[in-house]
Amino acid sequence: MPTILILVALGFLISIGSSLWTEVLWFKSVGYENVFTTQLVTKIVLFVIGFVITAALVASSLLIAYRTRPIYAPVTAQQQNLDQYREAIEPLRKIAIFAVPAVLGLLAGTGAAGQWQTFLLWRNGSSFGTKDPQFNLDLSFFVFTLPWIRFLLGFFTMALVMALLAAAFTHYVYGGLQIQTRAERTTRATRTHLAILVAVLVLVRAATYWFDRYSLSVKDSTLLTGIRYTDANAVLPAKAILAVAAVMVAGIFVASIWTRSWRLPVVGVALLVITSLVVGNIYPALVQRFQVKPSEKSLEQPYIERSIKATRAAFGIESVKTTPYTATTEASQGQLRDDAETIPGIRLVDPIVVSPTFKQLQSVKSYYAFPDALDVDRYNVDGKVSDTVVAVRELDLAGVPLNQRNWLNDHTVYTHGYGVVAAYGNQRTADGEPVFYERNIPPTGKLGDYEPRVYFGEKSPSYSIVGGASGASPREFDYPDNSTAGQKNNTYAGKGGVALSSFARQAAYALKYRELNLLLSDAVTDNSRILDHREPLERVERVAPWLTPDGNPYPAVVDGRIQWIIDGYTTSADYPYSKLTEVDTATSDSVTARSSAVQAIGAGKVNYIRNSVKATVDAYDGSIKLYSWDDKDPVLKAWSKAFGNTVLPMSQISSDLMAHLRYPEDLFKVQRKILTKYHVTDAASFYGGQDFWEVPEDPAQEARNVDQPPYYLTLKMPEQAAAKFSLTTTFKPVGDRQVLSGFLAVDADAGRTAGQPSNDYGTLRLLELPKDSQVKGPGQVQNDIGSSNQTSAAFSLTLSQFLNNARQPGSSVTLGNLLTLPVGGGLLYVQPIYVSASSTTAFPLSRATVVAFGNKLAWSDTLDGALDGLFGGNSGATAGDSGTGGATTPTPTPSPSGTGGGSTPTPSPSSTGAANPAALAQALSDLQAAYAAGQEALRKNDFAAYGEAQKKLDDAIKRAVAASPKGGSATVSPSPSATTTTPAPSATTP
Repeated sequence: MPTILILVALGFLISIGSSLWTEVLWFKSVGYENVFTTQLVTKIVLFVIGFVITAALVASSLLIAYRTRPIYAPVTAQQQNLDQYREAIEPLRKIAIFAVPAVLGLLAGTGAAGQWQTFLLWRNGSSFGTKDPQFNLDLSFFVFTLPWIRFLLGFFTMALVMALLAAAFTHYVYGGLQIQTRAERTTRATRTHLAILVAVLVLVRAATYWFDRYSLSVKDSTLLTGIRYTDANAVLPAKAILAVAAVMVAGIFVASIWTRSWRLPVVGVALLVITSLVVGNIYPALVQRFQVKPSEKSLEQPYIERSIKATRAAFGIESVKTTPYTATTEASQGQLRDDAETIPGIRLVDPIVVSPTFKQLQSVKSYYAFPDALDVDRYNVDGKVSDTVVAVRELDLAGVPLNQRNWLNDHTVYTHGYGVVAAYGNQRTADGEPVFYERNIPPTGKLGDYEPRVYFGEKSPSYSIVGGASGASPREFDYPDNSTAGQKNNTYAGKGGVALSSFARQAAYALKYRELNLLLSDAVTDNSRILDHREPLERVERVAPWLTPDGNPYPAVVDGRIQWIIDGYTTSADYPYSKLTEVDTATSDSVTARSSAVQAIGAGKVNYIRNSVKATVDAYDGSIKLYSWDDKDPVLKAWSKAFGNTVLPMSQISSDLMAHLRYPEDLFKVQRKILTKYHVTDAASFYGGQDFWEVPEDPAQEARNVDQPPYYLTLKMPEQAAAKFSLTTTFKPVGDRQVLSGFLAVDADAGRTAGQPSNDYGTLRLLELPKDSQVKGPGQVQNDIGSSNQTSAAFSLTLSQFLNNARQPGSSVTLGNLLTLPVGGGLLYVQPIYVSASSTTAFPLSRATVVAFGNKLAWSDTLDGALDGLFGGNSGATAGDSGTGGATTPTPTPSPSGTGGGSTPTPSPSSTGAANPAALAQALSDLQAAYAAGQEALRKNDFAAYGEAQKKLDDAIKRAVAASPKGGSATVSPSPSATTTTPAPSATTP
């Protein structure tokens, strides 16, 4: 048995040691060992202190009580009954004296270690430079010092209670404490011991009463967070009175040592309890009911003003630029002329919808995957900055054939993804596909040369063994090709991960992952490296545990490498008078409800938030960099000091990285949540609550009670000099009315200057509509779209017929993001409509675009066509989706029944007399065949075949135009009443 116990203990220690060592190796590999050691040392120190204090108090109570026991227990009936307990306890007494304090000390030490962040903030906190209006103390006292004081008071209260119970129990069992007889029978030693413990406990309680006064600054209520009239005029004096009373009671307990009576201490405790009830509860309740309630609006006004000011400062919305906006609802010809910069920035590709399309068109193999929610970024393409929908082609082991799944393949062969896929945000092909300007394997396109291999990503395996000896045959699958082997292999040459350069390291990781193959496989050598903890979000959380990361990391090609960019927030729940807000609720919307790639923040209630850090994770070597983004944030200063300045200065951000930094979504979601109420800055109006707003539900989703997400797009706000990449959202009044009450946009473009964001970055602009405005909100516009009888020149159906036909069995409709833009003196709504077949391999294609302005709605196969239809035939601006790469030919309605597809395209008489009659005849023959094949595919609900037929149709039309004489044209007539004329050969591609 001793041998077995020793072996078990050794195994346990070795397992813990291997886990600890692998953690040290990991942190050392990323250059953040200081973070690990700081955490570990702080936790150990706090644990030891908590353990020692608690164990010492409990052990001393047990020892003092035992050693001061009466030599002869009193001869009473009570003591005779206790004899049997004393006999039962005696054999275990020596063990209990050590075991009980040890167990209680472990519990207390664990609790103390859990407060390591509170301790470090208190230890490293600095001034905010702002004082609170009630106590005239710097805000750092409330954010850094008060939480630590509250913990200490709670800790000592707990430790003293345990010590008091241990002492009382021991004194009672051994006869020192007499309960059922006269108090005089209690020994002097017992009375002294218990009196001192209770006196210290009551003194701690007095301190608790005193510091509870400051804690009122973050007391939450339905009206506001912080001190209210009753708190200031009743609760604060009551807390001070109770603190003084508690000190007096502590003195009475000390005096009882000499009076040899419990009478006064018992009376003192009773009076303290009564005072607590009367002064601490009843009196404030009476003040609230009879003084405050009848005049609450006027009495609470100064406290509401405090709350408004503090909340707007704590959430970074104090400088929002609010502009009254009387939106017109009349649409007239040329109305968008002044918004020529904004219209091309309208994003027609919905990043939440097109993930299956990216997968079908660009995944190449089933073991490559894209996230279910793609990202929006900006890239300089052909000298012009373009909004881009971008995704990384990541490795997905679930797509590897089952007969190839084994430990060797999963962890040494399939190790990485490959390349970035990027599509224009405002273009689509004739078939409704995104227009890719970065695609394929190996990557081809306009992003230039970069390292395409993705070893660290959101879908990476838990761990991979990579690398090898120089000259050794590559083991890692790189990408499929047309060679004899059918694939290219690669050997990892980066410095990421931990080198498995010794048997000890290999054994440590074998224990960590409970995998014997790490010791037995020939794929693991002294030249191997192990890559683990590979998700970008997890890596940032590990090296910066004090940060709250944004729920949506996004990739960018920066300086020739794929970098994951993560926004990091510093938060607090102790900023005085600022409204406590559930950030997980505030950051939840329709995207987080249906996507696994985008998560809501799980930080609980906070009342202070700053985007203080921009973090990057290199997709190839996993290197992590934290850049300071708000160097004025006192919370960031405290953490930087605590962790040895692991946060790099903003000056080290390159111009290429700066070009891809954007205003974070989750911060914007929290700010818009706060602005639903705190756009009201007048205390009287705030109290009435008549002008409060709410974020509209996402009307494009069937699920209710999910907020509409904010949208990235390029637009020019009124009074703005030029169009900027922005993050936008809308507001509606509280209640069932679906009209628009406000529109918020923030300048999300950080610029392109190294080490310095643009001056306008982060500027919040709020358009506030009149209270009696009847401008339709997203819900009303979506209702109009679903029931519209509006026809289009590009289709033979009304909009509602188009949607109903596409929703019949065999196909389905997905409504894209309903964008809102303040253009033309009013509000323009734009929504792409996607159609897909109802099958597991189907993917959505953009088939139409709907626009709405005021009470008018139009739709077409292109945005340009829809806008021209909305604004009297000429909107005055060009979206650009009808030109090269855009929707160049009318697309028949993809009706499952084959109806509504339009008539056969025929050449106009002007195409006769061609310069190349044979080529023209062949092109026209191919055109007729392609159209017939498309119609047949529609009747069979085969949308893949339909897409191929449309490509052949487009090619045939181009060849027909090319073979026509100059000045000729070819006509495609979707219906007898709607004719679209293809441009002459000298014009753009039809």
